[in-house]
Amino acid sequence: MRFQSQKVAYWFFATCMLLLSLQIVYGFIMGFARIGMDGLHDYIPFNTARATHTNLLVVWLLTGFMGAAYYIIPEESDRELYSVKLAYIQLVSWVVVGVIAIAGFHFNWWEGRKFLEIPRPLDYLVVVNVLTFLFNIAMTIWEAKKRSTTQLVLFFGLLCAALLYLPGMIYFDNQTLDSYFRWWVVHLWVEGVWELIMGGILAFLLIKLTGVDREVIEKWLYVVVGLTFLSGILGTGHHYYWIGTPKYWLMVGGIFSALEPLAFLGMAIWALNMYRKKGKDHPNKIALYWTLGSAIMSFIGAGFLGFAHTWPAVNQWTHGTLVTAMHGHLAFWGAYAMLVLAVISYAMPNMTGRKLFTGMSGYLAFWASNIGMLGMTGALAVAGITQVYLERKLGMDFLVVQKEIVFHFIGMLLAATLFTLGITYFIVDFIRHGLPSNEALGKNVGDLD
Repeated sequence: MRFQSQKVAYWFFATCMLLLSLQIVYGFIMGFARIGMDGLHDYIPFNTARATHTNLLVVWLLTGFMGAAYYIIPEESDRELYSVKLAYIQLVSWVVVGVIAIAGFHFNWWEGRKFLEIPRPLDYLVVVNVLTFLFNIAMTIWEAKKRSTTQLVLFFGLLCAALLYLPGMIYFDNQTLDSYFRWWVVHLWVEGVWELIMGGILAFLLIKLTGVDREVIEKWLYVVVGLTFLSGILGTGHHYYWIGTPKYWLMVGGIFSALEPLAFLGMAIWALNMYRKKGKDHPNKIALYWTLGSAIMSFIGAGFLGFAHTWPAVNQWTHGTLVTAMHGHLAFWGAYAMLVLAVISYAMPNMTGRKLFTGMSGYLAFWASNIGMLGMTGALAVAGITQVYLERKLGMDFLVVQKEIVFHFIGMLLAATLFTLGITYFIVDFIRHGLPSNEALGKNVGDLD
C-alpha cells in the first residue's frame, strides 16, 4: 500500500463481500422455489427474490469498481486521494440507499423495470452519490503530477457509466420507448463502458503482476477500447428485435452482436500474451489466477455464449428463456465478478501486510467457485434448450414445461453449493487478512513495476 488513503478501498471491498453473500442467499431462495420448495413465498415471493438477486449483483459490482478506483487511482496518480472523508461519506450514503431499495422491494416499492427496479426517488440519491464519487476521483487525477492511460481509461469508464444511468430515469408512457432507453443503461453498461472499467483494472493488474513494460500493456488497452466501441454501441440492437422497433434493427443488431466477442477475445489474448511475456514471477499467484481467469471466462460467457443466442435466427427462439440466464450468469461472473475478486486478492495483502496467498484456501476458492459456476451454466443451458424445444417448438404450456425441467434445477443447486463453498473460502480469507495496517504503508508485496 503506497498511500494512506488507499485504506478506503478496504471498506468498499468489505461491503462487496456482504452484498455478494446476500445475493447468493437470494439465488438459493429462487433455486429452491424452482423445484417446488417455496416455503418463503408468503414473505419473499419469487419476483421479489429475483429483483433483489439481480440488483444486488449490480450494486456489489459497482461497489467493487468504486473500491478498485479508490485503490488504483492514488497509485496511478502518485498522490493521496483528494478527500478520504468524502469517500467515507459516499460509502455510507451508498449503503443506506441500497438498504432502503432492497427493503422497498419486499414491500412492493419499485418501478418493475428489470435491472432498474429501484424506485425513482432513490434514483436521484444514486446520482448524487455517484457524482460525489466521480468528483473525488477527478480531483485526485486533476491535482496529480502523473498521468497514465490506465488511470484515464478507468476514470472515463466510470464517468460514462454514470452518464448512461440517466436515460433509465426518463419517464415514457410508451412501453417500446421505455424498453428502448432502458437498454441504453443495461446493455451499454455491461457491453460498453463497463468494458472500459474492466480494461483499466486489467491493465493495472497486468502491470503489477507480470512485470511487462507499462507502455506495451497500455498499447493493448487502446486496442481493447477500440473493439469495445466498435461493437458495443450498435450491438445494443440485439435487444430491440422484439420490442416494436423498426426491422432494420435485426440487421444492425445481428451484425454488431457478431462483432461483440472481439472485445472479450482481445482481452483474453491480451492477458495471456502479457503473462507469457512476464519478466518475473509475482508471488501473489491467486491474484494472477483471478486476473487471467476473468479475461478467459469473460470471452466464454460474455463473448461466445452471448453471440451464440443473440443472432436473430437463434434469438427468435431463445429470447426470454433460461438460455439468457445461462449467458448472463457466466458473463457477469467472468467479466466483472472475477475481476473485482482479482483486485481484492491483489490489494488485501498490500493493505494488511499478510501474505495469505501462500495458502491452499485461495486456490480452493478459485477452483470451487469457477467449477461451480460452470456447473450452474451447464444446468441452465440444458434447461434452456429443453425449454426452447418444448415451449417454443412443440407449443407446450409454460408451466407444464417448468415442471419438465425441475431436474435440471436440482443440478443447478448442487453446482451452486460448490460455488458457494468457493466464495466462502474467499470471504474467510478476506476476514483473516484483518484490517489495513500502517506497517504495510509505503510498499506493495512483490511489486514488479
